[in-house]
Amino acid sequence: MTVVFDNGVRALDNVTMSVPTSEIVSLIGPSGCGKTTLLNVIAKLQPTTSGEVVMDPPAAGSRGEIAFVFQQPALLPWRTAIENVMLPLELIGHGTPHSRREAATEMLRTVHLDDAMDRVPSQLSGGMKMRVSIARALVTRPSLLLLDEPFAALDDMLRNELGQLLLELWEAQQFTAVLVTHNIAEAIQLSHKIVVMHDGRIGHGIDNPLARPRGESLRRSAEFGVFYGKISDALRAGGPDWNTGGQP
Repeated sequence: MTVVFDNGVRALDNVTMSVPTSEIVSLIGPSGCGKTTLLNVIAKLQPTTSGEVVMDPPAAGSRGEIAFVFQQPALLPWRTAIENVMLPLELIGHGTPHSRREAATEMLRTVHLDDAMDRVPSQLSGGMKMRVSIARALVTRPSLLLLDEPFAALDDMLRNELGQLLLELWEAQQFTAVLVTHNIAEAIQLSHKIVVMHDGRIGHGIDNPLARPRGESLRRSAEFGVFYGKISDALRAGGPDWNTGGQP
């Protein structure tokens, strides 16, 4: 698919990509290479100039099958944490008020915010807000989770902690996810496959050979260092097999 903006900028240039069910795929590349545009196209927030996104089985975004975690938590400031998490269920008309509260309570417990359910966003730290945002995205049990640099504004320790939390949630729900990140280590820790982008184009996906589950100690292993070097080389080169036109 291709996306050309009104000003003539070709944000995506004949991109073809597949995301296997129940896998996490990371998109990495320099700023302005089209990562967020591709995510917005998948989320149906950005129309294409040509081409389309096909989901198998088909998903109707209005029913909660697709969820988005943005760079900023984007919580409603007048609603408590639990009320923010309940919001997607309210919007799709799922269940009763009681069942929606139960589902939101379960998700907040899963992200370790048992004692913060009744706080408004101004009473939460940055990391806690992002936990609420993740809980809100997953409360509908989506088949596809889209994440646009959700941990970019956090310090390294908190970023690693929330990355591990995301892995735990994936183990429990087995959702399909596409993650945009500039952080190679984060992409390796979380992903089944890493896709390198440059100038609106996409290179072959690089399968992640590191075994799961992936704990904190993984980043200190020799295997991690070797794979990190491979991804770094792909970024510098514009992606492996860049001019083959193949499908990642």
